Amino acid sequence: MAPADNTNQAEHAATAQPSSDGETTRQFMNGSEDDEMERTAPDDPEPAQDIVSPVNSSWQKDPLAPDDKEKVTNILAACRNRDLEALARFAASQGGLIEDEVRRTAWPILLGCHQHEPTDHVDWTKLEWHRDEEQVELDVNRSFVYYPENESKQRLDRRKSELSDLITSVLRQHPILCYFQGYHDIVQVLLLVLGADAAEAAVARLSLLRIRDFMLPTLSGAESHLHLLPAILYAADKELYQHLSGATQPTPFFALAATLTLYAHDIEEYGDIARLFDYLLATEAAVPVYLFAVIVMSRKKELLEIDHDEPEMLHSILSKLPKPLDLEGLISRTNTLFTQHPPHRLPFLIWPRISAYSVLKTTRDPHALAKQTLAQGEALFQKQAAQIRRQDAVKRVRDSIQVLGYRYRRPARWTGAAVLVAVLAVYLGRGNGAEGLGGWISMALGARVKAGELVQQVLGRFW
Repeated sequence: MAPADNTNQAEHAATAQPSSDGETTRQFMNGSEDDEMERTAPDDPEPAQDIVSPVNSSWQKDPLAPDDKEKVTNILAACRNRDLEALARFAASQGGLIEDEVRRTAWPILLGCHQHEPTDHVDWTKLEWHRDEEQVELDVNRSFVYYPENESKQRLDRRKSELSDLITSVLRQHPILCYFQGYHDIVQVLLLVLGADAAEAAVARLSLLRIRDFMLPTLSGAESHLHLLPAILYAADKELYQHLSGATQPTPFFALAATLTLYAHDIEEYGDIARLFDYLLATEAAVPVYLFAVIVMSRKKELLEIDHDEPEMLHSILSKLPKPLDLEGLISRTNTLFTQHPPHRLPFLIWPRISAYSVLKTTRDPHALAKQTLAQGEALFQKQAAQIRRQDAVKRVRDSIQVLGYRYRRPARWTGAAVLVAVLAVYLGRGNGAEGLGGWISMALGARVKAGELVQQVLGRFW
């Protein structure tokens, strides 16, 4: 599919690669009057086709400052060179990647699009229905609540249709993925910035290679991300960690909605979420949790005023992001926190317990990540899902054993007391059946050994 708004040159420039002679594709870099008119012009007339153009740069009203123009030139140069480290630095710096038209070049590179993937177009409409499509439609109907602004109902309806097609296309082509509520919030950001054509490859790679843990059959993968939060707080602020221990144990689910949706569910300003995605797409999968930790620490005074014996109250406060967000300050502090306390150095041995197949570990090297294929992502998905099934099976067996132990705790206690009395009787010389008692004890110990062997056999089936 090709964008329908052929009259808007700024949007077309955004989807093109930078020219080889070092000139940027951005005409607004020259600061002409025509360009300023273009940047403040109203939305284009409704196109005749069914495809809606990406959101243009009109949300950023002021012309770019000279420093930002120079930064755009350097970002596009980094895109040409596939310099992921430079792009990550630009994404973390003040203002991020500046403009959507720059993002349309940089985001696909950050996501590793157009590398090592088959180019054959798949007609997803002829593929088998995905099991979660009904929920997709329910969520799509609730999309585009805060942005884009001032669009007609007809245009918004077409955006919703594009969003539905985009999500369904990815799910049908990769049916192992499990949809989660809030996934549509992430996808709508990519759709608005990149447009329907470019967004499909971006969403597929994001789903299988960066947020794969959230699309597993259970929440276990997502929980491994949440378990980083207490460890980060302990490393960075032990007083606050101790105060929130009741709310963060056993799992700080108050951070789930924000981290699961890369904050797209909570941030209401289009410019803010696009700028935050600059940073998150350029970093590894653990960073959203570090960002949440920074947000928690920024509210330390407020949180310490609430009694630590009221975890429900703390949970309620922490589940909602403060407003307004000092996004640039939060990103800067997150970058510092991540550098000071990287995941593999966190306390409580949290890092060794994370699956080797988790995106928390497979996104650490940006160059390796860029070379990963969708097929490799699916293979990692299958391995992690199988690992979770084994762990869940072992947990069920252990829980069953604990239940049995609790159920028979009284007979076990009285049996132990009877054995103790008999042993004392022999010791005091008041019993004349020492040989029989020894046989009875031997039989009891033998039964215990056999029971242990049986348990080991059962557990062995799952390991």
